Amino acid sequence: MTRLTRAVRGLVTALAALLAVTASSATAHAKTEPGAPKDFVALSAVDPTILQEMRYFTPHNFVGERIDGYEQPICILTRPAADALHRAQLKLLRKGYTLKVYDCYRPQRAVDHFVRWAKDLDDQAMKGEFYPNVDKTRLFEDGYIAEKSGHSRGSTMDLTIVRLPARPTRPYHPGEPLVPCFAPKNERFPDNSVDMGTGFDCFDPLAHTMDPRIQGEQRTNRLLLKNTLESLGFVNLAEEWWHFTYQPEPYPDTYFDFPVSWKSLISGR
Repeated sequence: MTRLTRAVRGLVTALAALLAVTASSATAHAKTEPGAPKDFVALSAVDPTILQEMRYFTPHNFVGERIDGYEQPICILTRPAADALHRAQLKLLRKGYTLKVYDCYRPQRAVDHFVRWAKDLDDQAMKGEFYPNVDKTRLFEDGYIAEKSGHSRGSTMDLTIVRLPARPTRPYHPGEPLVPCFAPKNERFPDNSVDMGTGFDCFDPLAHTMDPRIQGEQRTNRLLLKNTLESLGFVNLAEEWWHFTYQPEPYPDTYFDFPVSWKSLISGR
């Protein structure tokens, strides 16, 4: 065997070893992605009639881009929360309404994305719609952004009510003119939701569920959502008319980080 042949063979052997290590590393990395516990379910499997408009899978949110961890536009919840939401849906269907969820389980990596965005004071692309009256330096102090979210425990959801028959909401087009989330319903971004006085994720005191300035039809709509859900074990966050947590929570002290995807539900089984 010539020196050149030995050198080439040595190079090939080294390359093969490197590829094997790389492949092994990639496989190990893929296996480390967490899956959902067995008692997490897709809401559509429990009640396919509840509408889903998963905002953080889209750029139509206060950050202005798809949020980390939202790999598919599906609502994932703990089984008790999903079952209770199904019971609420049955009540509302009899009155000519349907529920619509904007967000459900939220991985910790998504919360971390919110935190990074909040600390970047130069990024205010969506201010005109979601926080027109709030200085971005106050998002943490005023409680709009936090390093932990109840959504990551799996029993909290953001939702609204839609009158039947439901008309589709048009898609958001990045770069389109923004209108304050508390503007009159016919002026702000169109949503097939009943008029709740503000849009979803509105960083403003007007979004507080029982804000005294919200009266008439808007207050009636908020109370319909609140009373229906609270009668079935949900607790409303007073600062957000859309935010509810089913109690008792199966995981009151655990903040999960598996991605929002069908794969997470399958791999955890």
